[in-house]
Amino acid sequence: MVTAFRDQPTLVGERVRLEPLGPTVLQAYWEMLQDPEGRRLTGTHAEFTLEQTEAWLRSRADQHDRADWAAVELATGTFVGEVVLSDLDPDNGSVGFRISLAGPAVFGRGFGTEMTRLVLDHAFDTIGLHRVELEVYAHNPRARRVYEKCGFVLEGRRRDALLWDGVRHDALLMGALRTDRRSTQ
Repeated sequence: MVTAFRDQPTLVGERVRLEPLGPTVLQAYWEMLQDPEGRRLTGTHAEFTLEQTEAWLRSRADQHDRADWAAVELATGTFVGEVVLSDLDPDNGSVGFRISLAGPAVFGRGFGTEMTRLVLDHAFDTIGLHRVELEVYAHNPRARRVYEKCGFVLEGRRRDALLWDGVRHDALLMGALRTDRRSTQ
């Protein structure tokens, strides 16, 4: 399991293809990082230059302790977001999960749900992990509904974990287990 991410596959669903993240999506990825709504929903305070973003994307192929995917809409070839498995704990069979969509134009269209399901299926059924966990801010109920639909369960709350525009927000801790029932809808 230590080498779980060495040979990162492309995952294909009905509407999206998850391919290893790299510099081919540089411009769209950088634009996603600049989107004010996406930054608010993910609590991203950091600023990224185009050069920093390019260096990050170039480094992904050399990282075998995590899996970073670019999500591409099958019908159009358009970049719609990223999804990541990181912080692998091979002794306990667990990993962290993170997802980001490429702005309001793709929100509410089902991409996040399909991306999440593809990665959970890969984590549980292919790699054989036992647990996938995430953190979502309480001011992002749309994401929480997606996670619950995909099988994540609320496990805890970090009160006032994020300060955004002078307002404090709770972080919700969620987890999914291989033994949990996963929805296919």
